[in-house]
Amino acid sequence: MKFILIGIQGSGKSTQGNLLSKELGVPYLSTGHIFRQLAEEETEIGKYIKETMNAGYLIPDEKTLEIVTEYLSRPEYEKGYILDGFPRTLNQAEAFKNGINKVIYLKISDAEALRRISLRNSGRADDTTEAIKRRIELFHTFTEPVIDYYRSKGVLAEVDGEKSIEEIFASVKKHL
Repeated sequence: MKFILIGIQGSGKSTQGNLLSKELGVPYLSTGHIFRQLAEEETEIGKYIKETMNAGYLIPDEKTLEIVTEYLSRPEYEKGYILDGFPRTLNQAEAFKNGINKVIYLKISDAEALRRISLRNSGRADDTTEAIKRRIELFHTFTEPVIDYYRSKGVLAEVDGEKSIEEIFASVKKHL
């Protein structure tokens, strides 16, 4: 079982990914978490990722594909996974050849995304209002074509992400 969760920042991908992981017994992998881990490292790639993320920009396609492909080649992902935060661009979606079973789009409004992110107050350097607004713009520009791509492939399920966690989870499970 290989699933992708797509949604604007604050849509609940992490919450639903962790619930699905427990329910289905497959690992949950967040590219945002991977990038934040790398950004903490005092390496050239770590510094680059940190600067890029803090400015609210996306990591370039080639580098993202390289990192995700390396992670998914690990034994713990052999039998499946739930992937959050990837692919974010049409180039990534087209280049990613990994037999995805289903793509779940957790749909929420920009206003709801801003409200949720401001409530979580994570203290992350990339959670400034300016960076969040920039990532929302990037989502509309770069990730909405990914949603259309998976819709055209017949593997996309759209879920109303503005309901309760339990209602969203029940709806996600119906689509699997």
